[in-house]
Amino acid sequence: MTFNPECMATGVGSMPFTEPEKALSLIFKGLPKIPHWPQLPMRGNEEGFVYQVLNPLVEKGLLVVENNKAYFNTSSANWSEKMTDFYSTYLEAEQGNNEALDQFAIPKSSATGFYAFINRLKEKGTGSARYLKGQMAGPLTVGFQLKDAEGRICYYEEQLRDILVKALSMHARWQARVLSQFGLPVIFFFDEPAISMYGKGTHITITRDMIKKDINAIAKSVHSEGGYAGLHSCDAIDWSILFESNLEIVNLDCYNFGMSLLPTVQELKDFLNKGGILAWGITPTSVESFEETAETLLARLDEIWRELQKRDIDRDLIKQQCLITPACGTGTLEAELSEQIYRLTREVSEKLMGS
Repeated sequence: MTFNPECMATGVGSMPFTEPEKALSLIFKGLPKIPHWPQLPMRGNEEGFVYQVLNPLVEKGLLVVENNKAYFNTSSANWSEKMTDFYSTYLEAEQGNNEALDQFAIPKSSATGFYAFINRLKEKGTGSARYLKGQMAGPLTVGFQLKDAEGRICYYEEQLRDILVKALSMHARWQARVLSQFGLPVIFFFDEPAISMYGKGTHITITRDMIKKDINAIAKSVHSEGGYAGLHSCDAIDWSILFESNLEIVNLDCYNFGMSLLPTVQELKDFLNKGGILAWGITPTSVESFEETAETLLARLDEIWRELQKRDIDRDLIKQQCLITPACGTGTLEAELSEQIYRLTREVSEKLMGS
């Protein structure tokens, strides 16, 4: 399949509603070409990443949840047996066993928005949609929020990181498979705010190779179901890591950090030349959105594109391989602000498509 983004718009994932119908109405109105399922963190802890993407680790006793906090139960007397059980299920799922893959599903109680999205598509069809989008938290972000029984950060422990990445990879594959039932190509983002830790003196043991290996493992799972893999980061980072990985899409907060692309312009050029797509998070996910219009946001985007053009990146190629998104998710914002963000995102996309 060839991905033709055509300046279409999509969202990052989270939304500030407790009822999925309100979220879905806004999504299908604002982002009809690439609707995404809404993550609804306002519904409570069960809508968080532990229950949504790591439930198989909880079910198999590797991850314990106590007082709304999760940790790897490495001190368990039968830890080795539990690991063996997990790896057996993972291998079966990787080899195409649907029953094994279903063990990496989101429980219905933990992703109201996902199942409401699926039901709406079944009942009303895909409408004008060209692609469908799923998402989850990425391995760095999850790995730095989880610890083992002794309090050590999961991402620093090789065995635990391997378990985590494999669980996330199979979950990504499961989402891609479920979304693909509607006959449209699937886009799958994983959100990695924690990738900004790379290169900082406080996290010197995080290596470039570790990050790329984990990214590529998840991308491979998405690709196995015919999907397109993307990564969202809402900070100024070393973008070359992502441009050199096996991702098709890189999503950045270009409203605040667009110029952070300039130090990696050669890697960006290589990424675009091989068909890579930039998803430009041009709509601010803050009250600043009330002060912006589609025209002011386009002017801001144009400024970034002009700087890239000065550095010998073809402007037509940038536009040809462009998606438009909000700068980040809207899950912690007021509903009115979220509605403004989705409206502006749609308007920017429509003006670019018509230009």
